[in-house]
Amino acid sequence: MKPARRPSNPLFSSGPCAKRPGWSLDALDGALLGRSHRSKPGKAKLKEVIDLTRAVLAIPGDYRIGIVPASDTGAVEMALWNLLGERGVDMMAWESFGKEWVTDVTKQLRLSDVRTIQAPYGELPDLSQADFSRDVVFTWNGTTSGVRVPDGDWIPADREGLSICDATSAAFAMDIPWSKIDVATWSWQKVLGGEAAHGMLVLSPRAVARLESFQPDRPLPKIFRLTSGGKLIEGIFVGDTINTPSMLCVEDAIDGLRWSLSVGGLTQLIRRSEQNLRIVSEWVAASTWAGFLGGDPATRSCTSICLRFTDPEVTALTPEAQADFAKKLATLLEKEEAAFDAGSYRDAPPGLRLWGGATVENEDMEAVLPWLDWAFATVKAETFGR
Repeated sequence: MKPARRPSNPLFSSGPCAKRPGWSLDALDGALLGRSHRSKPGKAKLKEVIDLTRAVLAIPGDYRIGIVPASDTGAVEMALWNLLGERGVDMMAWESFGKEWVTDVTKQLRLSDVRTIQAPYGELPDLSQADFSRDVVFTWNGTTSGVRVPDGDWIPADREGLSICDATSAAFAMDIPWSKIDVATWSWQKVLGGEAAHGMLVLSPRAVARLESFQPDRPLPKIFRLTSGGKLIEGIFVGDTINTPSMLCVEDAIDGLRWSLSVGGLTQLIRRSEQNLRIVSEWVAASTWAGFLGGDPATRSCTSICLRFTDPEVTALTPEAQADFAKKLATLLEKEEAAFDAGSYRDAPPGLRLWGGATVENEDMEAVLPWLDWAFATVKAETFGR
């Protein structure tokens, strides 16, 4: 039977993600439109994003925080192009975006001393294999695999190399130990539901020292440059952006950060997201057709919640037929306006993916799950002619 109640907000996309509860266009009324981002008010708005980010995430005062172009991808590639090459690199990859960073380092930067430590979807590589006498690049949370590192205990405090972390679907929903991180990146479009195309770059004092002591033997386009004359361009980290940001998006980012503080800060953002994972976990435990893509409960993501099929008849289908089944399932959910953008990532195993970040209300996560059951039963009946 079709469920009677739909989620109040059926937006479960893993990016751009749902706006914060209660959001409306009125939240953008203060946007500095038609003014230069280099004007005094423009710089003040950009500096407010940086200051609020530091406050919400409790980033140490001696870490730099910058707003950079091209979303998380731009922030990651800026870090890789500027910092890597001084020593060997270990690349940790267990999902699509981590594998993209491997491609960047091996095929674009063409560094000679690179070790790739991989695991398939749903698993983490052996983190103990990471050699922190080298630089180590990793994602904190696999957006496309639903698997995250459990903590920062595997990163030594006395490391010689840099720890470079793509934290785009982790920041604001997971506890990141800043003392273990030298570079972190994310985009506004993830946990706080901001608008796309802007990235954040956080640098520890160790990362700044690397930037000022190491000059890569490759050209750097203007959009990537973090130093001038061997010194950090400090303006980037107080609101002087490299290129022109959207002041409408800046206003939206400020709104999301202020909302974060209004609901209790990082502790409550994490609680909201973890509760969404608990809700889905209880449902999965009773499900006859769905399981988590990630097998280890200790490393399952509370933001990108990835589900796989466990029903024997469905898993007996060819991979192509399973992918078609998953597509029909996501399409039906969208047609019923119960869940939008709930399909698994295009390179991931067939299944569903529900974003469970802090802007998704726990009540909406509870409401969508009966729709998953109904949609699965409907598509299965159609597929097997029942």
